[in-house]
Amino acid sequence: MKNASTNFRHLYYFWVVAKEGSITRAAERLGLAVQTVSSQITLLEQSVGKVLFTQQGRRLVLSEAGEVAHKYADQIFLLGEQMQEALDGAGNLRTRLTVGIADSLPKLTAFRLLETTTRLALPVRLVCYEDQHDALLADLALHKLDVVLTDRALSTGSTLRVFSHMLFESEMTVVGTAGLAAAYAEQFPKKLNGAPFLLPTRNNALRTKIDEWFELQGVHPDIVGEFEDNALLNTFGRRGLGLFFAPAALAVDLAEQLQAVLVGRVPQVREQFYAISNERKIQHPAVAAILASVHQGELGSG
Repeated sequence: MKNASTNFRHLYYFWVVAKEGSITRAAERLGLAVQTVSSQITLLEQSVGKVLFTQQGRRLVLSEAGEVAHKYADQIFLLGEQMQEALDGAGNLRTRLTVGIADSLPKLTAFRLLETTTRLALPVRLVCYEDQHDALLADLALHKLDVVLTDRALSTGSTLRVFSHMLFESEMTVVGTAGLAAAYAEQFPKKLNGAPFLLPTRNNALRTKIDEWFELQGVHPDIVGEFEDNALLNTFGRRGLGLFFAPAALAVDLAEQLQAVLVGRVPQVREQFYAISNERKIQHPAVAAILASVHQGELGSG
């Protein structure tokens, strides 16, 4: 039986399930029991008189009616988020920019990109969160973030309604402390056989490219450590525990902050950096400023 009054709590649970593609994942994100979310979806379907989801394998997909409901839910909850931000910011002269930073993204890169926002005519209040790439995209799709800065593009198979914006790419370099550089810079890269290296873990977009380069060069390094967090990798590198890869575009910062000395350039390995948003065309003035600074060459290809 249809009910003219839609329960917005039920609608919100539906919206999260649609984003997650699974009641289990939606329940985890909402902090509720699976049975609770499932029953709320059932009540919503009874209220509107339509089946909103169909099962495809282990994944829930939207029915035709569900697609219609989802479009309206997107607008409703986005407006709700914007209203809350407007109320929070009432009397505050600063524009809020909520940024998700992938844990694999070099922190110096994130700083360089976000530094632009400190020079805008309109003051910006930065709110930064760090997490894994996929978790940040889920939060972006739920409009909890304005933009995600990451080192990988959106997967072609993704069902999330978000868009990748290529910022720039940089060739990589091998760097290390002065002592390590002195030991391995000569006859680079032939002398790298057995050299101590600190590398990103294999779930990092850059790691496959690095491994392929080692194989092409016939180099078998001594992998001292693998790190998911780039900042931790850099800390170990600064202590001289191994050579590591870094973007050529950040050479000056690396020298100043990590005392990293160039061992050799690796033009065959390039790292890409992206901004991912909910919009095809960036509307947020601070995000637009980041893109403009990149296009003007303030932080570009190495």
